[in-house]
Amino acid sequence: MNPFPRARKRFGQHFLNDDGIIQRIVDCIAPRDTQHMIEIGPGPAVLTQHLVPAVKALTLIEIDRDLAATLQAQYADQAHVTLLNQDVLKIDWQELNHSQAWRVVGNLPYNISTPLIFHLLESSLPITDMVFLLQKEVVDRLCAQPGSKQYGRLSVMAQYHCQARSVFFVPPEAFTPPPKVMSAVVTLTPWKEKPYVATNPDHLSELVTKAFSLRRKTIANSLKGMVTKDQLTKAKIDPSARAETLSVSKFVTLSNLTENSA
Repeated sequence: MNPFPRARKRFGQHFLNDDGIIQRIVDCIAPRDTQHMIEIGPGPAVLTQHLVPAVKALTLIEIDRDLAATLQAQYADQAHVTLLNQDVLKIDWQELNHSQAWRVVGNLPYNISTPLIFHLLESSLPITDMVFLLQKEVVDRLCAQPGSKQYGRLSVMAQYHCQARSVFFVPPEAFTPPPKVMSAVVTLTPWKEKPYVATNPDHLSELVTKAFSLRRKTIANSLKGMVTKDQLTKAKIDPSARAETLSVSKFVTLSNLTENSA
């Protein structure tokens, strides 16, 4: 493998250097020649080199100008590869083709992973699935169940939109430079039909955000001014319960009961 470029701290760069881990991630992605794919943060192309010959179309999003220039030169003769030298958090997804389904993959910088996942979940882009390498703590939160310490706003909103599954852990030594934390691969598969449908998703997001902003308080206190005790009772929620004990379905039920009374 070619020597790695210098990692830039401001971009949160940690480059995968373990061929075995790289192959496991490619196997998890299982790219096909009928698929349109987006890779976020391709960096030195350790995953990209496996995706380019395997998919119908590949859009690379790379914020680092030097890495983007290298990628542009490397894949200049591949007509099905498009490079966007942009900040992924500022991407206008409307500019991409919405007549086809997209798969989204990447080794995400830890400092943008949570806002990026929300950015994607709230976009109108038709996404069939996402496969990300993230900080293990974030993966634990994405997949957490009610009653656990990791369960929070990210858990509820991600699971409202997707099925979340932790696939395998990746140790620090698999990266250059090694991060100070464990990493993990997660798959996020948007529901074809949501098991619980919020009639106003923006209200659901606001409700969940407020509930977990004061997570040590009871749900009645944390949602004071937004939800009444009578509404909690109607939703079959104990007013003395805490947000971390409420399932996604309970939050959706409460949102639907209160969306017109805020």
